[in-house]
Amino acid sequence: MRVLLTGSAGQVGRALLPLLRERADVIAPLRDQFDLSRPDELAGKLESIKPDLVVNPAAYTAVDRAEDERELAFRINAEAPRAIALWAAPRGVPLIHFSTDYVFDGSGDRPWREDSTPGPLSVYGQSKLAGDLAIAEAAALHVIARTSWVYAASGANFLKTIVRLAGEREQLRIVADQIGAPTTASTISQAMVAMLPLGGDGLRKTFEQRGGVVNLVCAGETSWHGFATAIVAGLQSRGVKLAVKEIVPIRSDEFPVKAKRPSNSRLDLTLLRERFGIAPPDWQQALDRELDIFQATI
Repeated sequence: MRVLLTGSAGQVGRALLPLLRERADVIAPLRDQFDLSRPDELAGKLESIKPDLVVNPAAYTAVDRAEDERELAFRINAEAPRAIALWAAPRGVPLIHFSTDYVFDGSGDRPWREDSTPGPLSVYGQSKLAGDLAIAEAAALHVIARTSWVYAASGANFLKTIVRLAGEREQLRIVADQIGAPTTASTISQAMVAMLPLGGDGLRKTFEQRGGVVNLVCAGETSWHGFATAIVAGLQSRGVKLAVKEIVPIRSDEFPVKAKRPSNSRLDLTLLRERFGIAPPDWQQALDRELDIFQATI
């Protein structure tokens, strides 16, 4: 079985690559070999590769920069997934795509279901929603995994930022009025591989019977402030020397950014449990494992 994996240098792609390679022949082209910013070229690339499954974690994720780069964000996050889905649909090739909590407006305090009405607040969220809708409209066999607050022990992410800042500053000021579930790339990749049998008719039947959008995040919830506090405590318990002495909770309006973030990024996991039998770990358990990995690298 041939699997095309995009974005293998990114957090989720990097975590997926070894798991997929255990079970399939994986083609993981570099960005310039399969450039999502050039959607018109993708059908030809796909025809040349002829994958049996496409896994697409690659995305434009510079949330604030997207406000000034709307066209590029939509090319990568909306037009490219549309091109992939239009190639895949008539050939019966399943597509796994990754979405985001940013498709919602963040109102209320209830977890968002897969069928909740979207209302993105930012260009990034709008572009990701457009990609989700384009895949569905193309009628391709698909699973769209909606994630949130993704991080890993490597790469550029909130964990690595807090590690750096906590080593440099005595005080950190962290937003405390945005709530969600920090989710490791390894949690996402392990759940995704468990969800889908990699093999011919069984794979297609899975997509036919269970396909669509599914929320895929760690269990539990916290704020960015709570997440930062847990990171610092976890590092200190592992003997990592830090400069930080105080982590101050602040409101979102005290930390101005170009793109508006949703205040409520909770995602309901009922469908993931009922349809696929998967119960993700609590975000704190996942963080402990990721900090162990991080500690081994320093």
